[in-house]
Amino acid sequence: MTNISQFSSNNHSNHNDYTKEPENHLDVNESKWFAIYTNYKREKTVKRDLDAKGITCFLPIQKVVRNYASKRKTVELPLISCYLFVKIKKSEYVPVLETENVVKFVRFSKNLIAIPEQEIDLLKQIIGEGIPLVAQKTGMNKGDLVKIIGGNLTGLQGTLIEEHGEKEMIIDLERMGYSLRMQIDAKLLIKV
Repeated sequence: MTNISQFSSNNHSNHNDYTKEPENHLDVNESKWFAIYTNYKREKTVKRDLDAKGITCFLPIQKVVRNYASKRKTVELPLISCYLFVKIKKSEYVPVLETENVVKFVRFSKNLIAIPEQEIDLLKQIIGEGIPLVAQKTGMNKGDLVKIIGGNLTGLQGTLIEEHGEKEMIIDLERMGYSLRMQIDAKLLIKV
């Protein structure tokens, strides 16, 4: 097993890491799903405005029973506060950003990463069940399968074996027939 405990910031052979453009999954011909942030409590308004522009969007809504002093009321609330999903081509990127109450696109370490269609379909299916849900941001834990989403190693998958705070994760890459351990910035990892 090869052990790589640290990458030197003075390593000039990795010069391309500093000059590499952020990854961008927008496509000229194919529509892909992306997440956007909205202003607080403006998700439904943004959905209505995007629908009016002809932009495909998905707002996961759940019915929640609220108890008030004199009555019980069922309300429809976004599953993920300030979050909406859009399926767009490159030409629709600016019109989405120009929509009132859209704050920005969700990026992962400056990379604009598309959300797989299967994940959106699964979310739609779960919402359709009417089961009470709570969406919360998940962290990564030891043993999780993770994928590198930035830099020259984009796309490689491995197992998280150690965590040294938010800035430093050690992952074990096994798919090459070797077990390589490397230290990598947590911002460049997503849970698979």
